[in-house]
Amino acid sequence: MFITGEVKRTIDDRFRVTLPQDFADGISDEQGNLIVAKERTGCLSLWRSDEWQKRLDSGVELLRKKMDSGRMEGRWGDVQRLGRLLSTRHQQVNLANRSRLLIPDSFRSFLGCEAGKEVVIVGAAVCVEIWHPDMWLDVLKAEMPDFGDLFKTLTE
Repeated sequence: MFITGEVKRTIDDRFRVTLPQDFADGISDEQGNLIVAKERTGCLSLWRSDEWQKRLDSGVELLRKKMDSGRMEGRWGDVQRLGRLLSTRHQQVNLANRSRLLIPDSFRSFLGCEAGKEVVIVGAAVCVEIWHPDMWLDVLKAEMPDFGDLFKTLTE
């Protein structure tokens, strides 16, 4: 599924946000499970659990091979840093009523939005993103001028 679109939603007083149904369907399994991940400041990404696990397993396996071959000697501080980030970067969650997401405590401050405030929900082709409105505007201003070239490069 190629997920696109942009909608504004308000975080309720219990830190829940309702996703558009087609977005929710694209990123959750039959039980409503998905992964929420910290990827960019002011943004949370929502992934299908199986897709996220494939990405994670692939990266960890590559790192294990490098460690086993001795290519990480002298970089143990970086390995530990990566481990800390992996440990706190994502969490499995369940959508209530198949489209309502409770933003986990440890992800709220990373997003930077408070209860009663708006967020922007964006289809990012392979995942869904929840953005702090100011951060989303900054990204649009920075990246929109390159849209034509990016589209052309990726579709040639």
